[in-house]
Amino acid sequence: MKQNRRKFSSAFKAEVALEAIKGIKTVSEIAQYYELHPMQVTQWKKEFLAHSAEVFEGDQKRLEEVERLKKERDELFRQIGELKFENDWYKKKLL
Repeated sequence: MKQNRRKFSSAFKAEVALEAIKGIKTVSEIAQYYELHPMQVTQWKKEFLAHSAEVFEGDQKRLEEVERLKKERDELFRQIGELKFENDWYKKKLL
């Protein structure tokens, strides 16, 4: 009998990782409570700690992405303008 793989939300993983970081319960107790393997709890804890700094970098990344998208949009509008001009010119030449 095939057993379906469980999928966990990011919020659930963060909750488990935070509980492990607090250290109120042992990793084994947390794993038993949430019906997980202790290594899974440890992995989520390490991943949470490794990526926790990214929470504060998010604003700068978004600003850089917005700037990049604005430049890309302006370039596309410029190309559209050139193509429209060429298209109009060819229409006049054809008549």
